[in-house]
Amino acid sequence: MLNFLKQCIAALCIGTVLLMLTTLADAQPMNAPGDDGLIKVKSAYSVEETVSRIKKDIADKGIVFFQEVDQAKLAAGAGITLRPSTLLTFGNPPLGAQFLTSNPYSGLDWPVRVLVLQQADGSVWVAWTDFAWIARRHHITDRQQQFAMASSVVESITSTVRSK
Repeated sequence: MLNFLKQCIAALCIGTVLLMLTTLADAQPMNAPGDDGLIKVKSAYSVEETVSRIKKDIADKGIVFFQEVDQAKLAAGAGITLRPSTLLTFGNPPLGAQFLTSNPYSGLDWPVRVLVLQQADGSVWVAWTDFAWIARRHHITDRQQQFAMASSVVESITSTVRSK
């Protein structure tokens, strides 16, 4: 009986520690880039409304909009169920070209890509690659001002959908 009580107490302690670790992980700010370079912000709107608001802000700012890819629709065409997920590509060619002149391989990360997706719990998130991470990835050290401008523009565009 004493061993059973010890096992129950040990299980309770382990469960409590795991719960605390999960809670701490969930409390981390999603808009701070991680090792993967992703910035994630929660939207206050549906995927459709989020995409619409982002596209409107891009147009209002005079930024070139290149493409909207409905990934869920493409998956459905292949017989695969995917939660709503839309990739938007846009940019400012004179600004983007600055990165390409520093390192042509940075073209893998340009134009800017923003992903709008719905999680299993129904929440909608907007994600993009942190521009400082892109600079490190491509060893670009001579375009800090341009990277700061790109960051500022995407922060501004996504501010129109962020949940409070």
